[in-house]
Amino acid sequence: GISGLIGQVLNSKSMFKTPAIWFLSGLILTPFIYGLFVQPEIELNASPLMMIVAGLLVGFGTRLGSGCTSGHGICGISRLSKRSIIATMT
Repeated sequence: GISGLIGQVLNSKSMFKTPAIWFLSGLILTPFIYGLFVQPEIELNASPLMMIVAGLLVGFGTRLGSGCTSGHGICGISRLSKRSIIATMT
């Protein structure tokens, strides 16, 4: 998933030669470009600092758990991976 791509980019010696960087750049830039043309209907009450901290905690958790719950649940359980079944139940 996305956490794996971020890990791949951060561990890469040549960041811009990794195709994942372009995909991740699109994920980050697209909402801002979209916001230039469309009035957002969602109002966030969280501070930018709290959103950054929350994102870092989620990223830490996915690295600690070797993937996110949905990745384990969808891909891991379909492969009958014992580790993914336990991670999803946990």
